[in-house]
Amino acid sequence: MKRIFFLLLIIANSVTAQNVDSLFVSANNLYKDGKFSEAIEFYKQIETKELVSSELYYNLGNSYYKLNKVGPAIYYYEKALILDPLNADVKNNLVFAQRLALDNIEELPKTVLQKFKANYLQKLSYNQWAIVVVVFSILGSFLFLLFYFADGPTKKRFYFTTSIISFILLIASLFITYNQYNFALNNKEAIVFAEETDVRNAPTLNSEEIFTLHEGTKIIVLDGVDEWKKVKINDGRLGWIHAEDIKLLNDI
Repeated sequence: MKRIFFLLLIIANSVTAQNVDSLFVSANNLYKDGKFSEAIEFYKQIETKELVSSELYYNLGNSYYKLNKVGPAIYYYEKALILDPLNADVKNNLVFAQRLALDNIEELPKTVLQKFKANYLQKLSYNQWAIVVVVFSILGSFLFLLFYFADGPTKKRFYFTTSIISFILLIASLFITYNQYNFALNNKEAIVFAEETDVRNAPTLNSEEIFTLHEGTKIIVLDGVDEWKKVKINDGRLGWIHAEDIKLLNDI
């Protein structure tokens, strides 16, 4: 009975994969023919199956960019970078999409430590840093076993030293992973989807409007009350925005 169940599961997964491949090919062909709205519908079908990838989000971003929909284009380019932070094509296209956004918010100067975090540590997500932790743990354990069974003081010294280095890097990467997780938890990024939205000084409609944001602007969500989100923009300004006007990039 168990064998039949696993066989049916394999067949179902195979059929699903074939359907997704077929949808992806069809969407790509529609994109090539300039039918961007139709292509988006096919890409969205793949997204609803939760079989997402950096390439899928990249293609969605391209399709929305061709339709001059700045908010969704930037949103999906950013989603693609979350899955593949080193993708040069996505980075280039994101720059072009950001030039279409109306808001030109000057970023606050960063300290040396903040620059180091942004340029190096935050290039990988906490999930990717977790993979680094696993790699160093396996490497350190393997090198320690080699040290234990090695013959001769030279080999033992080499394997012991490299295993210690691996465990030190393991602890460092574990610390970075924890910090990155806390950063992602407390600094949820989002993209403004409304063409124009007012940011207020309190989570009510009758509160004072302090500034305005436009489609495609990237913000950080700090808190939420009912249908309102407390947000921060790159220049340090804070305010409350209606939740329907933004879309979170990665909710954890």
